[in-house]
Amino acid sequence: MRLANPRERPVPWLPAGRTADAVLAAGSFAVLGVLAIVSTHMGAPSRMPVYGWTLMAVACGALYFRRRRPVAVAVVTFAACGLFYPLTEPDGPLVITFVIALYTAAAEGHLASAGVLAGVSIAASLVADRRDDINHLADAASFLLAGWFVAVIAIGGVVRNRRAYLREAEERARVAERGREAEARRRAVEERLRIARELHDVLGHNISLINVQATAALHGLRREPERAEDALTAIKQASKDTLREMRATLGVLRQVDEAAPVTPAPGLARLDELTNGIAAAGLTIRTSVEGEPRALPAEADLAAYRIVQEALTNVARHSTASTAVVRIAYTDDGVAVSVEDDGTPTAATSADGSGIRGMRDRAESLGGTLEAAPGADGGFTVQAHLPL
Repeated sequence: MRLANPRERPVPWLPAGRTADAVLAAGSFAVLGVLAIVSTHMGAPSRMPVYGWTLMAVACGALYFRRRRPVAVAVVTFAACGLFYPLTEPDGPLVITFVIALYTAAAEGHLASAGVLAGVSIAASLVADRRDDINHLADAASFLLAGWFVAVIAIGGVVRNRRAYLREAEERARVAERGREAEARRRAVEERLRIARELHDVLGHNISLINVQATAALHGLRREPERAEDALTAIKQASKDTLREMRATLGVLRQVDEAAPVTPAPGLARLDELTNGIAAAGLTIRTSVEGEPRALPAEADLAAYRIVQEALTNVARHSTASTAVVRIAYTDDGVAVSVEDDGTPTAATSADGSGIRGMRDRAESLGGTLEAAPGADGGFTVQAHLPL
């Protein structure tokens, strides 16, 4: 739903702003002047004196400044009317300028000033009417005049409140729009970080295996052709896995065909496949599962798999370990993952490294925890708990 703008012109072809105020001032003077001339020709005892025209010009001309100085204009029109009615004959509906000024003062938020001026004007008119037998307000009786004043002040207050409401509604809409934009930017940043972590884990793990196997193939190409063949087979499988997981990850970025099949994300169900691939690089891996295995939420399942993958990749790349132990423990409130090795960490292995930082980010994004530190008896240990 589109909110109305309080500054929009209801009728576009009508003048607005200072032009409208100038038209109002000139039009008021023209109408009052015509009425004065007509009343003279219709039997008025005298013509409008010069000071009467002057007071009329002052009251009407003040309306040009009604938006910029609403209270001052109300005071000027009140004073002009207060002098005009007792001193001029014939008089006329000059009070309309004071009515317009009261409305403007109320609409601009000066309700108290408008109310005080209206009360003073009513009291003054009552006092003036009792002092002589002339009804200077002609057709407007005192109670009717009071009703006009109350009405225009009330209407001005309503207009003021409506403008304030529309401004507040527009501001809320702008704040909500900025909030939606900030939320969209936040989600985009989180998605980029998630994809960056996926690419880091996929490429870091598989390319590390390819590097290790390629090194083994080069060393054993002449002396042990059988090992070289095994290493090349492992390289082929690792490169195939890399392409498959990269295709799945990059598919998030190019969702051109929504009906296209989506490669399922890896999880703990592929733990044996993961450990067998790393074992082909010469690392002995033992796996231990505690508790009753069960299906995990996709985010927790992927995070557990990636943490094991990254931890074993670090063992293969940055440690002299020959054996690693992977423990998966299913508990009532989540799943615990532990990877321990028996090697000596190199200088590249650090609790603040990018790989460990990525594992910790994965765990914390799900409300879990991750600790990575050298073991008490040597080696390096990564422990994570992912709540469900």
